[in-house]
Amino acid sequence: REQPIFSTRAHVFQIDPATKRNWIPASKHALTVSYFYDATRNVYRIISVGGTKAIINSTITPNMTFTKTSQKFGQWADSRANTVYGLGFASEQHLSQFAEKFQEVKEAARLAREKSQDKTELTNPALNITSHQVLPSPIISSNGPGEDKLFRSQSADVEITTEKERLKKMLSEGSVSEVQWEAEFFSLQDNNNKLVAALHEANANVDQWKKQLTAYQEETESLRQRVAELESQGAHDSSSENNKEELSQTLEELELLIKAKDE
Repeated sequence: REQPIFSTRAHVFQIDPATKRNWIPASKHALTVSYFYDATRNVYRIISVGGTKAIINSTITPNMTFTKTSQKFGQWADSRANTVYGLGFASEQHLSQFAEKFQEVKEAARLAREKSQDKTELTNPALNITSHQVLPSPIISSNGPGEDKLFRSQSADVEITTEKERLKKMLSEGSVSEVQWEAEFFSLQDNNNKLVAALHEANANVDQWKKQLTAYQEETESLRQRVAELESQGAHDSSSENNKEELSQTLEELELLIKAKDE
């Protein structure tokens, strides 16, 4: 029945219901956040699922507002869910795309509501009375049922107004610096992963250099033994002297090479 119209990846947060200031991460990793359209009911929703649990299930209404609080973080209040959702994106471009789609969906929800109200007025003749035809309300006794309905309607209006004020207060109390810190935290995590990969590569190179150094050391030791054997033989012919000098020179070169590799 519902079809996805836009999807992106983001880290999902909800406002802490106890403090109304701090953000609580909904998951350890980024989740898919999608806009869905229900053609049957003509409504739009933002949905995000983590495992088998719905992390976000927010119906978009014309009075909702998506606010960018930093370059990579945005939030909106959902009075039906009695919470404030926050999204941390990988880049400013992803945040802008989500905000633009939010505005489009919000406008579509407004048009859908107006269209629905027009249909209701056409199908209900009682709503077609013009302003000058509206009759004054009769005086109702203090214990009458009509006054009870009026009282309940006024109470509902007061409750809705109070809820809106409370949500505005939640948004105003949200620390912008904390939200920016959350976004920067995920950027630092990405940089840390890159540094770890570079460190692994450097360690692999060190292991290779150690193997080469061991081979050079073994070859040097072999040459030293050869020189010692020649010295013990006490051969003084020119050919032996030449071989000894060549071996000594090669030995010195290898020792210099080992020293350079060691450094």
